[in-house]
Amino acid sequence: MQANLPNEHLYTACTQPYFRAPHIYFALPTRFMAKRGSATDILFMSARGNSQFDREFTQSYIRPGIGQDGWANRANYAAIGIHQTGPAEMSFFLTGGRRYVTRLDGIASVNAPLNGGTLVTKPLQFAGDELEINYSTSAAGQILVELQDAAGIPIPGFSLDDCEPIYGDHIARIVKWKQGSNVSSISGKPVRLRFKMQDADLYALKFNQRK
Repeated sequence: MQANLPNEHLYTACTQPYFRAPHIYFALPTRFMAKRGSATDILFMSARGNSQFDREFTQSYIRPGIGQDGWANRANYAAIGIHQTGPAEMSFFLTGGRRYVTRLDGIASVNAPLNGGTLVTKPLQFAGDELEINYSTSAAGQILVELQDAAGIPIPGFSLDDCEPIYGDHIARIVKWKQGSNVSSISGKPVRLRFKMQDADLYALKFNQRK
């Protein structure tokens, strides 16, 4: 896999399936800076089992930090293993026994300010009968979700006007419209998801098959 950017030195990629979505692979390579006293930091990459790593995020994921220990020669290497360590958290482990904690699915988010923003996905097909999101809003913020056909036309019953306003902070929240949460009628068909957000972060989404 072609992971390195020009003149970039990456080592010990630690590529592993993400335990909450094992079709997606996370990697936590060490970036080596020979001309800065052999300083290192940890980057983040992902892949979906194909021949390319996603390098959307080229900035450091875990910096060397305050103090000299993290800036020592080759001081920062991640271990294989991302583990859930609480109801809403997961942990990464580095050399020296260090542990870094983040929200479940909290590698990155789509963020909107208070004056609002919109995310529209590419057309996709899903299996299942309900939409689950991992999100956080401020006390004043909210999220509305619309399901559209492949051409971007709102599907009757699943428009923004039909969506119950979503606010709060949840790892797993089921999206509901006036007619309920059941989306099985459009399962298997190409759809776009439109998120209208205010002072909110969207971390992850998935479609579930209710038991």
